[in-house]
Amino acid sequence: MIVDVIKNAGLYAEEGTRLAAALEYLRKTDFGKLAPGRYEIDGSDVFALVQEYETRQEEGVDFEVHRKYADVQYVHEGAERIGYSHMDRLTTTVPYDEAKDCEFLSGEGDVVTLSAGMFAVVYPQDAHKPSLVIDTPARVKKVVVKVRV
Repeated sequence: MIVDVIKNAGLYAEEGTRLAAALEYLRKTDFGKLAPGRYEIDGSDVFALVQEYETRQEEGVDFEVHRKYADVQYVHEGAERIGYSHMDRLTTTVPYDEAKDCEFLSGEGDVVTLSAGMFAVVYPQDAHKPSLVIDTPARVKKVVVKVRV
C-alpha cells in the first residue's frame, strides 16, 4: 500500500504504465465538475469511479481484496479513514467472486487517514476497508481508479 499526496504521484510509476495513466488522470482532472459515475481512461484496463457518500462506522465492516485490479483511492473532498492489513493476516468471510473481483475478510489491521488531496494505492495483497468515519459521519467525494494488474 502506498499513501501520499497527489502532487507526488509521479514518483510511483514509470511512464507508459497503467498506474502512471491512473495517477496522471487524478492529477489533471477537475473532479469538482464530474458527477458520480464511471469514467473510462483506458477501456477496462484503467477506469475511474467517482463516488459521493457519507463515511461509515467500522463495526461490522470487513476488509476487501481484489485480484484483477489495484485500486488508486483519491479523496477529492472531505476526509476518511481506511483500514489496511496484508491479506495473509486475515480470514476469509465471503469467498472470492470473480464477477465482482472481490473477496471479504476479517481480522485485525491498521488505519490511515486520507484527507482531500491524498491518495492510496491498494494492490491485490492489500486488504482494505475504505470510507470509514473519523469522528462523526461526513460527506466525501472520492475517486477510485481501477488498474488492471
